[in-house]
Amino acid sequence: QVQLVESGGGLVQSGGSLRLSCAASGSIIRINNMGWYRQAPGKERELVAVINSDGTNNYLGSVMGRFAASRDNAKNTVSLQMDNLRPEDTAVYYCKAGGVRTHWGRAERDFWGQGTQVTVSS
Repeated sequence: QVQLVESGGGLVQSGGSLRLSCAASGSIIRINNMGWYRQAPGKERELVAVINSDGTNNYLGSVMGRFAASRDNAKNTVSLQMDNLRPEDTAVYYCKAGGVRTHWGRAERDFWGQGTQVTVSS
C-alpha cells in the first residue's frame, strides 16, 4: 500500500505565496519521479511541475519563474513553493508519485494524493 498526503493549500490574494507539501508512505522501494498536477473548474488536469529521478525539473510554462519544486528522496516528500500567485492558478493541486516500485508489486505504477485546494483572489 502507498499513500500520498498533501497539505498547505488555502486562500491567498493575488501576488501572494503558498507552499504545498506532499509525503508518500508505504512499502516503497523506489519512486521514479514526483510532481504536482492541478485541475481548475471545467478544465482537464495539467502538469505543473515534476522532478525526475536524476533531479532535473520540468515546469508548466505559465508557472516558470514563479513556482519551484523540491524533492527529498530519503523522506519520499515533494514540495511546491508558489510565489506571485495569480487568480488563474486557482485549482485543486494533486501530488503524484510516478513509476513507484513497491516491496510487494511486480510492476511499477503511479499513485495520486487526494488533492488540496488553492484559491487566489483578485
